[in-house]
Amino acid sequence: MANLKEIRNRISSVSSTMQITSAMKMVSAAKLKKAQDAITAMRPYADKLTELLQSLSATLDADSGSKFSEQREVKNVLIVAITSNRGLAGAFNSNIIKEVTKLTSETYANKNVSYLVIGKKANDALKKSKKVIANKSEIFDDLTFDNVAEIAQMLMDKFVEGEYDRIEIVYNRFKNAATQIVTREQFLPIVPVEGEVNTNLDYIFEPSKLEIVEQLIPKSLKTQLFKGIRDSFASEHGARMTAMHKATDNATELRDQLKLTYNKARQAAITNEILEIVGGAEALNN
Repeated sequence: MANLKEIRNRISSVSSTMQITSAMKMVSAAKLKKAQDAITAMRPYADKLTELLQSLSATLDADSGSKFSEQREVKNVLIVAITSNRGLAGAFNSNIIKEVTKLTSETYANKNVSYLVIGKKANDALKKSKKVIANKSEIFDDLTFDNVAEIAQMLMDKFVEGEYDRIEIVYNRFKNAATQIVTREQFLPIVPVEGEVNTNLDYIFEPSKLEIVEQLIPKSLKTQLFKGIRDSFASEHGARMTAMHKATDNATELRDQLKLTYNKARQAAITNEILEIVGGAEALNN
């Protein structure tokens, strides 16, 4: 059994850790509220924009397809991996790395796969492959639509120029503070509409329907990427809050166990001292 000084040092160390994890939990909880409100407010707009784009696209002739809808033989693939810049968030980052690795080794086996990373954790994990074309981790320092739009425009340009035949986004979609869903979305080419779409739209279009679609597609793609990063940002704080809550509970339990061990050791030491005193007194009396 460890001596009393060692146990006291461990209790002090665990108590300090508990204070740190508790503080990190409260900070993440405060940031989560703002991030959750932002993604909750944005989703209806993003979903409606996608719905409108699909409805208009379905009414266009096949020969009027957008350059962003071009289906090519998949040879070169770009995966946009969205993680966080910091750790201590449970499996938040590792789940993204696992999904990206799975996509590379299974779905796109024998393809030329490159990565664009958003988040230092993704860069740390993927830079060893030497296939990271860009690291946009600084986006979290000033997360605005305009800054994300620049990244989306770069992706669109690379696809139109034929540098990549398919671009995928992998991120954590926010469900609630305790649940983050690893999500994979095809960014480009635009996924064709599945099922029947009502094409009997009695609308007058000004300018032409094709021009409207051509203007909506870039905006929709930029919104899609912004929503993915916003989702990941909110998920990060939810995952960290949950992880720090569990860490605080574990530290509390460990501290209580150490205190019990300390009290038992202290009681044993006092008992031994009393026995020694009594034994010494008996020896003097005899």
